[in-house]
Amino acid sequence: MQIQNRRHFLAGAAATGLAGLLGRATSARAEPPPETTSIRLAKISGICIAPQYVAEELLRAEGFTDVRYVAAEAGVGQSEKIARGEVDFSLNFAAPLALAIDAGDPITVLAGVHPGCFELFGKENIRSITDLKGKSVGIQGLGSTPHVFVTSMAAYVGLDPDKDISWVSSPSAKPMELFVEGKVDAFLGFPPEPQELRARNIGHVVVNSAIDRPWSQYFCCMLAGNAEFVQNNPAATKRVLRAILRAADLCVTEPRRVAQQIVDNGFTANYDYALQTMNDVPYGKWREYEPEDTVRFYALRLHEAGMIKSSPQTIIAEGTDWRFLNELKRELKT
Repeated sequence: MQIQNRRHFLAGAAATGLAGLLGRATSARAEPPPETTSIRLAKISGICIAPQYVAEELLRAEGFTDVRYVAAEAGVGQSEKIARGEVDFSLNFAAPLALAIDAGDPITVLAGVHPGCFELFGKENIRSITDLKGKSVGIQGLGSTPHVFVTSMAAYVGLDPDKDISWVSSPSAKPMELFVEGKVDAFLGFPPEPQELRARNIGHVVVNSAIDRPWSQYFCCMLAGNAEFVQNNPAATKRVLRAILRAADLCVTEPRRVAQQIVDNGFTANYDYALQTMNDVPYGKWREYEPEDTVRFYALRLHEAGMIKSSPQTIIAEGTDWRFLNELKRELKT
């Protein structure tokens, strides 16, 4: 069934003139072949990283014959797997990547792919981030992506995240469930959670990072790789990044096909929520925003909150490499 779905996806892509994304390999043929033909990507519950999920055939077109998805916890869990070499690459939120780099983990951030992943939901009496003072926020645990993200937001508006916010987690209930049951005042959701809450008419959106400044001006998900892999496999690294960026373009031009693809291949269950995610998340922004600005922005927020010791410039110097992105931006102009 999976093979049939992939063939259907490719056939549709060709029919709509997107075969060039799979077959526009003139420059790729002139490049050295990938140093390895195996690649491992993370698989998480969130679907905002859809480009990673629909990149499989694009990766095969780049010369990778063994493409595997490895289960990981979103955010910090992804960073840990990259650092340990259990995953070669993954899209991940910028702040957990900054935390990992500050800790000395061997991670290299290669590009920003899209902003607009998260939405902060709150009860009626929470209308802004400052209203979180004295309130409870549901998270998976300290250091989790929602905790790091809300900490960044709180620090930006002058709150003390440790003193002003009550962080609540439960071993038996997910943060969204705590919010639905009224056990916490606010909750940070990632697709498809915001889509489900809106469909159920539960809570209201306090911050939508796709449209609300300053969050909408910075990447949410960035592509990061294991530092040793990137250093030892430059040809493979460039090919992986090219496949991910082309997949991001597919999310923009073929949202219905991408939504069906990630449902068919078991990355999510609800097609309507998947399609809404494709339409809500601005996947085309990788061409416009500068990823270094994002790393600097979130590293500064985390430094202000006392979560990292390194300066933003140190994080950038030790944990980023934009060479591949700069090459591909010139190559993929059209």
